[in-house]
Amino acid sequence: MDAVGPAALQVCQLGRQPYAPVWRAMQAYTDARGPEQPDQLWLVEHEPVFTLGQAGKPEHVLLPGDIPVVRVDRGGQVTYHGPGQLVAYPLLDLRRLGIGVRDLVCRIEQATIDTLAEWNIRGERIDGAPGIYVDGAKVMALGLRVRRSCSFHGLALNVAMDLSPYAGINPCGYQGLKVTQLLDLGGPATLAEAAAVLVPKLAAAFGLQAMDAAAPDLSPFFAEPESSPA
Repeated sequence: MDAVGPAALQVCQLGRQPYAPVWRAMQAYTDARGPEQPDQLWLVEHEPVFTLGQAGKPEHVLLPGDIPVVRVDRGGQVTYHGPGQLVAYPLLDLRRLGIGVRDLVCRIEQATIDTLAEWNIRGERIDGAPGIYVDGAKVMALGLRVRRSCSFHGLALNVAMDLSPYAGINPCGYQGLKVTQLLDLGGPATLAEAAAVLVPKLAAAFGLQAMDAAAPDLSPFFAEPESSPA
């Protein structure tokens, strides 16, 4: 591999999408991929939705209002996705990369810390609470699933969004947890600006080379319901 350079990380721009079709497409890609299938990074901006992890407690969903609540198969508790948030789903073959789940989490977190540093924002980890924080406020949420040694789900980086829906939940299961976003911290105001920094850092964290690729066809997955009982 050294002679031909790093392997590719195919970067797929999905645009703004409802949550459920992208989730189902991630599952399908993971279940169908073989050992030679390339690693991909899906970038998406979701319509408003609360997602509750597979072991998530419904009592952390306080006042969802009109925002759908979707029980999903990632780790973690409840979080919010919505316009102005950069969601990145690394679909990686961990066996091929020679890493485990703990290393996967650490590398994603470090890539985010390095991204924030580009705008002189100091991101930090908190023991036992995956994600990245700035002065105790969460700016990046992280929830993952590994199946057949392949990862899906991923990270959600708050860029420039309406943060008020977070008041309807205990973010990530923590009562009173503050959330923040790049715009309020002196960072960029667009997802494109944030992605231009985050993507190469994520790729480098796994020894891969980011390359643009066609987005997956989501049309077969739009028949699935968007919401489900919490």
